[in-house]
Amino acid sequence: MRHLSWTQTPATALTTTAADWDRLSAARLDLPFMSASAMTAALAAFGSGRERLFTCRDGSRVVAMFLLEPQGRWRWSSFQPSQMPLGAWVAEPGLTLDALTRSLIGGPLSLCLVLSITQVDPLVEPRADDGPATQHSDYIETGWVDIEGSFADYWAARGKNLRQNLRKQRNKLAAEGIVMRMRVLSQPDEMAPALARYGALESAGWKADRGTSIHPDNAQGRFYTQLFVEAAQRGEAFIYEYLFDERTVAMNLCLLRGGVLVVLKTTYDESIKLYSPASLLREDELQSFFAEGRIRRVEYYGRLMEWHTKLTDRKRSLHHLTVYRWPLLKKLAERRRAAQAAAAPVPAQAPADTAEAA
Repeated sequence: MRHLSWTQTPATALTTTAADWDRLSAARLDLPFMSASAMTAALAAFGSGRERLFTCRDGSRVVAMFLLEPQGRWRWSSFQPSQMPLGAWVAEPGLTLDALTRSLIGGPLSLCLVLSITQVDPLVEPRADDGPATQHSDYIETGWVDIEGSFADYWAARGKNLRQNLRKQRNKLAAEGIVMRMRVLSQPDEMAPALARYGALESAGWKADRGTSIHPDNAQGRFYTQLFVEAAQRGEAFIYEYLFDERTVAMNLCLLRGGVLVVLKTTYDESIKLYSPASLLREDELQSFFAEGRIRRVEYYGRLMEWHTKLTDRKRSLHHLTVYRWPLLKKLAERRRAAQAAAAPVPAQAPADTAEAA
């Protein structure tokens, strides 16, 4: 029987325990954005300074690690900046998330009444049944593409409208003398200039109004620059850029590890109304993936949108886990949510979203 013990340190201690974090991450799904270096970059850019690193040991062996932050006086949550697709924790496969969170509440989080672990991928941790003091709730559906067989067969299985529309766009662009091409950037010294071009595209679109676009001088820019430069040094960063002649019209920021390519961000030139540069880029990307053979799966990790469903019928649900100290707290929370739902007005029907951006 395992005898688990916990210690807690400032989150900055992750820099000295990175080897343990990366070993545990590799034991599950080994996602590149879950590496210790990615977490360190996120903490530097988006952390409040209140984050803590909780380390679980079985004897002298580190078996789990959680980056948590307080949410008020009696609640804690996994470190979850919006730029990270999943919550910040790693563990040996033999330890369930439910058991680890109960151990946390029974140990170092002695004053915690509610612990939330956000954005859990069932490929990392299968969704368990709810218990008397635990609740799993849906977050989003996300899609992926398996790279298997030939591109011709894969593309023939896509919708006729998509295939015809993109073919017509290519023919019209060629007739206008516009040269379409995709370039792939993967060297460390290419990352910062490429991210600057990405930010220029993003800043001209809807994300600029929300303050979420990448800029070299903002937290977004610092995070992605550090993340992609360090990933490029390991041969894991790939930025796909689409050009009409010499004009950048679409870009995807991707990380690759173990045959799995994760598309972290995508943007396109919203001033172009007659064409779909992001869709043209995706077609060229996928064709290259099938031809190269080094990528076996493309993960999008964003909310499933219409353009995803044109590329794949594969989807799964990410979820949150909420752990209450006592079952009574869960019952009270359920009653409060039910009362709020009953009092909430019925939302108006939203118009169809025709935007191409993810």
